[in-house]
Formats: sequence, C-alpha cells, structure tokens
Amino acid sequence: MSKIITPPPFLKTAAKAPAAFPSKAGAAKPAEVVKERSMLLQKEMLGDLFHSLTTAKETGRKVVYTFVPGNLSELILAFDMLPVYPEINALQWGMRKKSGQLIRDAEKYGYSEDVCTYVKCDVGMFLNGNIGPTGEKLPPPDLLLLSYTGCFTFLKWFESLQKLYPGVPTAMLHTPYAADGIVTDDMVKYMTRQLEEDVIPKMEQVSGKKFNPEKLAHHLDLAKESEDWIAKLFDLTKQVPSPIDAYFAGVYYIGPINAGFRGAESAVEYYHQLYDEVAARAALGKPPITPEGELEEEKFRLVVEGPPNWTHFREFWKLFYDMGVVVVASSYTKVGGYFDEGFRHEATKPLESLARYCMGCYTNYSLPERINMLEKFIVDYKADGFLINSIKSCNSFSAGQLLIMRELESRLGVPVSFIESDLVDPRYFSYANIKNRLDSFFQMMDQRKRVGGRQPFTRQAPEIASQRVGRASSPDTLLPILQAEGML
Repeated sequence: MSKIITPPPFLKTAAKAPAAFPSKAGAAKPAEVVKERSMLLQKEMLGDLFHSLTTAKETGRKVVYTFVPGNLSELILAFDMLPVYPEINALQWGMRKKSGQLIRDAEKYGYSEDVCTYVKCDVGMFLNGNIGPTGEKLPPPDLLLLSYTGCFTFLKWFESLQKLYPGVPTAMLHTPYAADGIVTDDMVKYMTRQLEEDVIPKMEQVSGKKFNPEKLAHHLDLAKESEDWIAKLFDLTKQVPSPIDAYFAGVYYIGPINAGFRGAESAVEYYHQLYDEVAARAALGKPPITPEGELEEEKFRLVVEGPPNWTHFREFWKLFYDMGVVVVASSYTKVGGYFDEGFRHEATKPLESLARYCMGCYTNYSLPERINMLEKFIVDYKADGFLINSIKSCNSFSAGQLLIMRELESRLGVPVSFIESDLVDPRYFSYANIKNRLDSFFQMMDQRKRVGGRQPFTRQAPEIASQRVGRASSPDTLLPILQAEGML
C-alpha cells in the first residue's frame, strides 16, 4: 500500500492545527446557559463519537469517510464501523472561526477560490495533521463510501480523498436523478444491485464481518422511530408563534441524524426528549429561544432556501431575531432526509428502503420539485416571506435559485429576497451588505402587514401524485418557465 501523502514543504511549519476553542484575553464570560436535557444528550452523543474515532486504532474499529446527503448510517452501524463526515468537520471549524486558515492552506496547495469551501476546509485539515474540530486527531479512512445524491462536487471531492489516502478501498453508490419526481422500480433495482454487488461486499472486506440483514433491520426500525419524532418536531412550527426557529435552531436539531446516529438507540432517545421539550413550549404558546434568551415577539415568519453561513452563525442569526423574524421552515434541514411527507426507512425492505431514502434527499431534487416543496412550506407554515441565502461555493444549492425565487413570487405573490454569503469562508460574509438587504426586506414585509395584515397565501399550481415519497409534483406547470430559462 502506498504511503499517505505528506504536506508540501511550505506547509510543514504550519502543521500544528488551529486551537479548537479560541479565547480572547480579557473577554467577558457569556452568561451561564441552563441546558435542557436534549442539549446534554446531543453533547454526550457527539463527544462519544469523536472519542471513539480517536481511539479507533486501539479498539480495532474501522472508519468510513462518507457524506451527509444519502448517507447509509444504518448500514454503517450494522457493520459496527465509525463514520466521518467531512462536511460536519468543516462546519464545526467554521463555527469556531478557524476554517479560514485551513481554506487558505488548501488554496496554497492548488485549490481554486471557486471550489466548495467544505472541500478546501477538509483538505486543509488533512494538510494540518487531520486534527478534528475538537482538537483530537482523526484516524485515516479504512473505506471511502460515496453515496452520490445530486452534488457533482462529491465526485471530485472523493477523487481528492483517493489521492490523499492512496490504496484505501472506495465504494460508490450512484443515485439516479429523477427529473420528473418519479421513482421507478428500475431505479430502485439499479440502486439495490449496487448495494448487493459493490457496497456491502467492500464493507464486509474492510470490517471483516459478514453482512447481517437482521442487524440492519434493527437499525432501520430505530431510524424509523427517530424519523417519526423529527417529522412531529418540525410540524410544531406551523403553530403561531412557532416554538422554535426551524433554520438556526433546526440545523442544531438535525445534527445527530446527519452525524451518523439516525439508526441508533441514542437518536431515538434524543429526538423523543427534544420533541417533548419543544411540544411543552408550543402548548404554552411560547416563541423560540435565541442565544440572548426567549424572543419577545414573533413579528414575521420566513421560509429560507440554502445553507446558513457558519463562520458568523450567531451574528447572522441575530440579524433575524433582533427584528422578531422566525424561520418556520427551510430546505437545508432536509438535506439529510425529507420525512415530512411520510417517507420512513422500512426494516421489511432494507435495501430498497435505503435506495428510496437516497433518491428522496433534497440535493437530488429537480428545480420543479424544489419549488413545489418550498411553495408548500410557505402556505402550510403561514410564512410572511421567502428568503434565499445563496452560497458562493455551493453549486448544488445555488444553481437555479433565482428561478425558484421568481416562480414562488409569481405563484403566491409572497415577498421575496436574496442574500449572498458562503459556507465556511469568512472572506465572503459581508455583514453590512447582508444587513442592508435584510433590513429592506423586513421593512417591505412590515409595510405589507400594516396595510393588509398577515395574508394567507394559497397554492396556484395543480398537483399530481409523486411516486417518490408521496410528494406533490407539477412538472407541466414549470415546463414553459424552464424552456424560457434555456434549461430545456
């Protein structure tokens, strides 16, 4: 086996990783936060995972590098392997405001400014000794598992990982793109055949364990239970006021299912506990809790498209809650799975269930499907407006966003706006520009409410049944628009 690539000479002096938890001399200590039990559970879960990863070599557990969209958490658990999600590491570095240097190191290594900043943060982390965001060294992969779900960058990312970790087995699960929202039996068979002939045999080879269908079924049952609680949790934001912010708090809530716990007992306990806590707030008619305490008043309700900015996450959120703005639904919380319309993992059809899950991830949606889903959110969650946070380096989300915005404005007459930032590159977060755009948008919504009050929007597009996971799809409605945009 070839040796792992070492950092180039100009980076060897910088091989020490950035401090995981920076502190400023003389900085005032934040007010003590009383943590609810769900917060403690999540902290314990993620802490145990990172500890298991740092001791994987000693314990003999095998490590899988994979991605969040279309992840095969239940299958990984069935082989008692440990997952590493590069996107999770990157966003954690971003929230700790230490991703910028890692990105610059990757650019010195040859990566363009236009490349996904998750990728560059991951490469930069490798070049700095593969120290994770907790300050502990992460083990190299024993298997590279690429479940491709609509983001072409994933393919190139894994090519980079293959070069950084030469000789490591690679398994690819290719997910068909259902442009019209219809999942056929042939598409399901195509994916299950890949699982049977490539993915599972390589996991058996690497783990040294025989595939156990009963163990997989057990983890799928647990996943289904967690998905039930997740769907019920986010359904609570239909209430006015919403008990949580489904975007800024929502990205925290989806952490466990996106970090490999979806088929674990700990996830069931966490989401059950979390639902009970949020349902209790909803029963009392309480608005969301922000980093500065309970929101005084919910003035506006938004639906948001696109990931958040992680390097200035708290400052970004403050721009919203200072104006009484609550995000009641977002597309980003559906990246790791869309469970609102009834899809659940099924133990009785394990491989077919995994296949259908991958094809139902948001990154595998066509533009018509994305628009229909967001339209449904705006109507069902009684939103006052629609906002896009366009990510400079994320083509998977950014492509077609202006079309999405124009079509939703045309269908519903809803106030819309568009801001730009990045995932984990602090150079592309302009506080002043974003604040100016948001202030103008919020003033527009305020003026509309003053004139006519909160106006419920109604769906204009006809609906047809979708065979994917029971969602509504209306490709005929968008055909003229897509033709006019030169997309057909």
